[in-house]
Amino acid sequence: MVESLFPVTQSSTAKPRPSQSPARQFDPIPLLDLHRQYQQIREEVLAAVERVCSSQQYILGAEVEALEREIAAFTGASAAVGCASGTDALWLALLSAGVQAGDAVVTTAFSFFASASAIVRAGARPVLVDVDSDTLNLSPERVKARLRAGGSYRIRALLPVHLYGQCADVDALHQIADEFQLSIIEDAAQAHGAVCAGKRAGSLGDIGCFSFYPGKNLGAYGDGGLVTTARRDIAERVQLLRNCGSRAKYHHDEVGLNSRLDTLQAAILRAKLRHLEEWNAARRWIAAHYDEALRGISQVHRTPHAPGSVHHLYVVRLAGRENVLQALNDRGIGAGIHYPFALHELEAYASLGYRAGAFPIAENWARQCLSLPIYPEITAAQVDFCIAAFEAALQGGGCQ
Repeated sequence: MVESLFPVTQSSTAKPRPSQSPARQFDPIPLLDLHRQYQQIREEVLAAVERVCSSQQYILGAEVEALEREIAAFTGASAAVGCASGTDALWLALLSAGVQAGDAVVTTAFSFFASASAIVRAGARPVLVDVDSDTLNLSPERVKARLRAGGSYRIRALLPVHLYGQCADVDALHQIADEFQLSIIEDAAQAHGAVCAGKRAGSLGDIGCFSFYPGKNLGAYGDGGLVTTARRDIAERVQLLRNCGSRAKYHHDEVGLNSRLDTLQAAILRAKLRHLEEWNAARRWIAAHYDEALRGISQVHRTPHAPGSVHHLYVVRLAGRENVLQALNDRGIGAGIHYPFALHELEAYASLGYRAGAFPIAENWARQCLSLPIYPEITAAQVDFCIAAFEAALQGGGCQ
């Protein structure tokens, strides 16, 4: 294992930076504001872009290799391999773990489409399991029950998702994986820097998968992804598959795909990685501020947050969500929904044969979840305005 270059922090009391213009009633507050982040790191980003353009090395190369080393050190993994997207990272991980056509992989019923689509793309069947009612992460108890029930599919791996920035219960899943001889592939697309039991997401399972979609805690200025692992053979297979199955030009050992991480994106991500711990600390403070204000409101169910969560999203559950969402949007507050459907409710997965009511917790959250604005640059005044508007919307009134 590569020794981490960064301290592992479970929590922080750091506050978001103050804004030069505090929020007023008519100021729009988006769900995510990447412009403010760019203004803070503009010179670093432009220097990174200039470095790549001056080198004229646009495919793989030194910047990608440096990012891979830095993220391996950050996560505590032995190796990291960049690729073109988080979805590709999942697909590359599944194939490198030995998942084949006709196999099955257990994953959560409540996540973004890509978690299950990568399994289908690998030729395997997603076996969906309901989530824990508090954390919304894959329920180990339900996973164990599903595995013990048996079935006609050969299950090869578990694919938990660290939803909204909070790690799944990987310790409990490891016990299950050991019992049934399964690999654990972490979908850590929303969990850059998240910590569980002193270890960072990406080093908790056999393989970790990250997305660098622009809205992530560590986001590129385009698509990008990365695989982490402690196993050299898996890292080498991912390297092979991401580069058209080729180790040397015009020599192709197997059928892979073109899934190389763009060199410009790697350079930008290196600049942003230096700020990730500070940004995550700000997210923790904002989430704690929301928690304190919303505690005791009977209509609102908040997911409990482990100290190591990085709060990619701040999500609550409430009845009458659509009315509250509309009221917030009318006030210029960019609230949203993550996610409006459980996976088995999507037309793309109709062939899996799951019926309505198969995963009641996931289905209930899909009907009632609401995301409030959270990003490192949001100010305390803006958070307070969001809270006041939210409380007023619950009461059916206006925000003064």
